[in-house]
Amino acid sequence: MAKRDNAIKDIVDFDKLEDIIKACKICRVGMVDGDSPYVLAMNFGYDDQTIWLHCAKEGKKVDVLKRNNKVCIEFDTDHKLFARHEHVACSWRFAYRGVLVHGHALFVDDYDEKVKGLNIFMKNYSDREFEYSKPSVDNILIIKIPIESITGRSFEYL
Repeated sequence: MAKRDNAIKDIVDFDKLEDIIKACKICRVGMVDGDSPYVLAMNFGYDDQTIWLHCAKEGKKVDVLKRNNKVCIEFDTDHKLFARHEHVACSWRFAYRGVLVHGHALFVDDYDEKVKGLNIFMKNYSDREFEYSKPSVDNILIIKIPIESITGRSFEYL
């Protein structure tokens, strides 16, 4: 078995894992579509060890999650391109920090909980307070994913 690159460090401190999630604006949600992986980049909200997503009430991801609600969500940030030896192509690297979250996607039907999810979602993108019309809230799907397991790595960071 190949030796692990010394530049890869496991992140085990939960506060540092949360900091990585909070630094991200996009996550990648991995789902299982029968015997095939299905991955989408999505906006998200995060609070109290729960990921919040929103989408249309119909579509492929909704169909996939109805059949199998297991998800793996990937977050990465602090990207820095550098070269250990500028003229050696294989020495060019990207430093980064990343987190993987596993959980089960839950569809939120309760109106007040949907508004709570939207508020958490919007806090990831703005400090403003928002109001939502009932038709708008009723016409979207809110998905919450309580974290069941979380791991993190950094590459080329101390």
